Amino acid sequence: MADVLVLRAIRGNARTLNLNGKRLQRVPRAVGSLSQLTSLLLKNNLLYQLPQEVAALSNLTLLNLGNNNFETVPQELKYLYSLETLHLFGNKITEIPADVFDGLSNLISLNLNNNQLQHVPREIHKLQRLEKLSINNNCLRVVPKEMCALQSLCELHLANNQLETLPEHIGYLTNLRELRVYRNQLTGLPENVCKLRKLNILDVAGNQIQSFPSHMDEVPLQELYCEENPLLKRQPVSALQDEEILSLKEITARFILSHVQNRDSLLREQIQYYPEARTILSSRNSCAQCGTWFLDMWLECVKFVDVKKKMKTSSNLHLLPMKILLCSYRCFNQRQSDIFGVAVQ
Repeated sequence: MADVLVLRAIRGNARTLNLNGKRLQRVPRAVGSLSQLTSLLLKNNLLYQLPQEVAALSNLTLLNLGNNNFETVPQELKYLYSLETLHLFGNKITEIPADVFDGLSNLISLNLNNNQLQHVPREIHKLQRLEKLSINNNCLRVVPKEMCALQSLCELHLANNQLETLPEHIGYLTNLRELRVYRNQLTGLPENVCKLRKLNILDVAGNQIQSFPSHMDEVPLQELYCEENPLLKRQPVSALQDEEILSLKEITARFILSHVQNRDSLLREQIQYYPEARTILSSRNSCAQCGTWFLDMWLECVKFVDVKKKMKTSSNLHLLPMKILLCSYRCFNQRQSDIFGVAVQ
């Protein structure tokens, strides 16, 4: 039956070929003769590979391989230079060959939902026109930082995986409007998520988040979903024990950082010649009270922000706990009245 449909398509110089649900175990090689084909639908079959002739479909813009038996992303896809939409959901994919992205420079939408992926190759950064990426219901433990180089990305779906963190570089996704990472194991969000100034929808439900980054209220969210998170599991307090014991490393770092903040400092100029020191100091934080830079010793505090009036949120959420870092007990005692310390358990 499939061969008959292909022959009819060849005779009619067809631009669309629908072979969905035909229980195909192979794609007819004659498909390679459809030089004008722009849409090839192969969903709901028994396919586990593609014939080499598919590489001849230079005008193909839509390919649907959903709900088949592929265990790896077919190598033949790298020759489909015109492809804009690729569906690979509902397969058994455990691997994406690194070079498969080489020829997919025009890809706009990629759906890899419901597979068995444990990682995504760093070469994904080659998909510079990609606007929508969906990898829900896989086994991802980490997101490669190279994914954050996808400057055109508007939607990122990573729900139902095993992610514990998101890369700090996520702030480079400046066109991101929708981020869905519900049902993972995230314990928090990177501070740079606050740089996503086009982000409208954020779904982090079903994770392990206790508080949000300190500038979360500057993100123009319209929808925020964060139910089933242990928000503020540790109880906020208004006073802390007044002890200040800094390590030698912290004292040295604060001394250097204070001079680096001074643009006229000789030390600021000299630090450029010590890349290891620059790397260490690059992980600095800034005190929310006085603006002083510090390295890795701080007081973790929390500020409650009323977000119910600004956006659609989880039904039980009115006040959003945002993490605030202070450099010293002196700053804690001078803090604003809406900042609370966090009791250590």
